[in-house]
Amino acid sequence: MITLEAREIQKVIPHRFPLLLVDRILELEPMKRAVGVKNISMNEMQFLGHFPNEPIMPGIMLIEAMAQVGGVAMLYPEENRGKIAVFGKIDNVRFRRQVVPGDQVITTAVVTKIRGNMGVIHCEGTVDGKLACEGDFTFAIVDAKE
Repeated sequence: MITLEAREIQKVIPHRFPLLLVDRILELEPMKRAVGVKNISMNEMQFLGHFPNEPIMPGIMLIEAMAQVGGVAMLYPEENRGKIAVFGKIDNVRFRRQVVPGDQVITTAVVTKIRGNMGVIHCEGTVDGKLACEGDFTFAIVDAKE
């Protein structure tokens, strides 16, 4: 089973601080499945305004964190290195519980469909074994502009 630390993840996806939202990949089957970790820290910039007295991880940030785990699965193969995965559509997103500083989000991303450079990934993010967020992400793998 393939595992990746933060520096190795940065070799696969183009995201950087403050928008690199995957701390570690625990399991990776390229083009099939990935399990990733996002540690939620009070020191993150979004908590300056969402919400200062009661910090909650913004839903869009959870979606992006989950999508990045799926992106690692799709961009890991050598033929996809240097490319980017962009959203085409986001479906069936459900937020099941709030995510707050101190939580650790474990995302399981499963590739459910691939056709050419397009695909669909189903992601589920859990905290303490309980579902926090889920959704289906349609994406395209495209060449990065230099």
